[in-house]
Amino acid sequence: MRKSERHIASEKTTETDGASLRRDERGLALVGGGMELRGDFSQLLPRIRKGRLSSELLVRAAKVRGCAEPWAIDATAGLGEDSFLLAAAGFRVSMYESDPTIAALVRDALARASEDPALADIVCRMKLFEEDSIEAMAHLRDTPDVIYLDPMFPERRKSAAVKKKFQLIHHLEAPCQNEEALLTAAISAAPRKVVVKRPAKGPHLAGVKPSHSLAGKAVRYDVIIPASIKVPLA
Repeated sequence: MRKSERHIASEKTTETDGASLRRDERGLALVGGGMELRGDFSQLLPRIRKGRLSSELLVRAAKVRGCAEPWAIDATAGLGEDSFLLAAAGFRVSMYESDPTIAALVRDALARASEDPALADIVCRMKLFEEDSIEAMAHLRDTPDVIYLDPMFPERRKSAAVKKKFQLIHHLEAPCQNEEALLTAAISAAPRKVVVKRPAKGPHLAGVKPSHSLAGKAVRYDVIIPASIKVPLA
């Protein structure tokens, strides 16, 4: 039995809001309502090909100078896809996910990816922490270079507007209800920059104006330089 198979076998099948966490030969998956949610970093390989990764808006927004292996904290990791892009770009990434079901999916995806030659060198720079990131950021021993925040967008009314794979996540984890506390914790950790993912035309997180932004058709990355924030958030 391979390492990943032993890991998958150790995961218990659980039920949550009508969905069940199940395992098969492809790994761990959350299944419910005719949908299936599975962590799979291999689907991101086309996005990290030579010439494409550097054009990713997130990579451009998070880029820091003068550091061989910058450290990023993904405080809202979800399935870890954005963390993977940062790791592929050379970051060492600490991923925080408080929901145990989502964390189980990420652990399984990392275990499988560690045995894939195309992914192993990237995921070895990714470490998952199953805990609340707001609390964790208040007790960091070292200072990260970048803190990345992707508070889940509010669920839109038209079902077609939400990707199927995220409909199950909405059942597990509601959009961020305490944006100010999340952003305050990130800024207080004093990284070189805080990068916030927002809807392209959405409001600034907690009403804090960024230093600059990079916008695409669907999303926008707001970059906040903590050193430039003169008045602490309440």
